[in-house]
Amino acid sequence: MLRVATVTVSDTRHEGNDRSGAALRAGLGAFSLTPHRLVTDDPDRIREALGLLVDEGHDAVVLTGGTGIAPRDVTVETLTAFVDRPLDGFGEAFRRISWDAIGPRALLSRATAGVRGKTLIFAVPGSPRAAALGARLVCDLLPHAHEVLAGQPHAEVP
Repeated sequence: MLRVATVTVSDTRHEGNDRSGAALRAGLGAFSLTPHRLVTDDPDRIREALGLLVDEGHDAVVLTGGTGIAPRDVTVETLTAFVDRPLDGFGEAFRRISWDAIGPRALLSRATAGVRGKTLIFAVPGSPRAAALGARLVCDLLPHAHEVLAGQPHAEVP
């Protein structure tokens, strides 16, 4: 079973009011989830958490929060500098399916993903609805992406 870490990035959330973290974890329940973490909107704290989770050998890390355009939203810049390879299609797909739910506001999302070593890392917005939507997309993508990243044979799409 794939081992997945979840992280809420926020200056205002704590265990008692982290609805997006709860929504994210509920949507990722098919995987082996490690304890949830909360970090502030600080590049050093985000980088520190990511480094630790990658070093611990997680198959994936999913962050919620800090992907918008507010001045404190630094998750995307931090993740972009941290990964070895970006997965641009994840953000494109997230905005596409978000459009169906919230219309043009989806264009303000900077959801993104990338790979560091053998760990897939995803960042989705911090609203509970967006976290749940991101979790569904990760669930659809992660098993195949993990196989490809691990160099395992996988079925070709006709």
